[in-house]
Amino acid sequence: MSPQIMMQERAVESLVEIRRVRKSYGAHQVLRDVSLAVPAGSVTVLLGPSGSGKSTLLRCINHLETIDGGRILVDGELIGYRQDGAKTHEMTPRQIAKQRRGIGMVFQRFNLFPHLTALENVCEAPVGVMRQSKAQVRERARLLLDRVGLADFAGHYPAQLSGGQQQRVAIARALAMDPKLMLFDEPTSALDPELVGDVLDVMRELAQEGMTMIVVTHEIGFARGVADQVVFMDGGVVVEAGTPGDVFDNPQRQRTQSFLESVK
Repeated sequence: MSPQIMMQERAVESLVEIRRVRKSYGAHQVLRDVSLAVPAGSVTVLLGPSGSGKSTLLRCINHLETIDGGRILVDGELIGYRQDGAKTHEMTPRQIAKQRRGIGMVFQRFNLFPHLTALENVCEAPVGVMRQSKAQVRERARLLLDRVGLADFAGHYPAQLSGGQQQRVAIARALAMDPKLMLFDEPTSALDPELVGDVLDVMRELAQEGMTMIVVTHEIGFARGVADQVVFMDGGVVVEAGTPGDVFDNPQRQRTQSFLESVK
């Protein structure tokens, strides 16, 4: 079997395929030949110190950042670029936006529209981008708010909600586009400690329902209990990857051991 056919089969087996991705900002190389496979229906947690490249990798998957080399495929489709013979060319903004519809992303900051209610925030993209029926979208938005425990807060504006409630609205908003993949970039880092649990509970439920998720977080308990794959990054490379049991209980690299000791 040729290497090309083997790579195509791997892309089908994995919802996300990251192949030797490189990214630099000027002379600073943030990602160095990063490769990673994320099976459909699984949860991958990215751990590592600040500046290790975790968030940059997440943003590259959604083409919020361009890459300097390598490839990223989601559901077998090259993200952000089109192949033209031996060359690749960046897609148009419209083509990129179409790809992003299938990839939900939740950021550290909630990024809700302050002038819209929780319900209107959830409805905004399906109506404005997908041109779906307002009545149908509002009905589904109410179901999504109920799903994240905010059925009674549909008419509240972001300023009337706690940080944890705002983040759950942000999750509902991402789910409104019916994504095949959810990306979470330290979704609890901006929250007061007592608000973290509610957001993690919603993420646990999504995992149990089979949503494919890639999560950047320092919440070790969440990673241990929910992740199928834990990836430790440092200096722009994947230092170690494996099951939570492998990485947390039997780390093979000294750098991994040192990091885990520092976050206990």
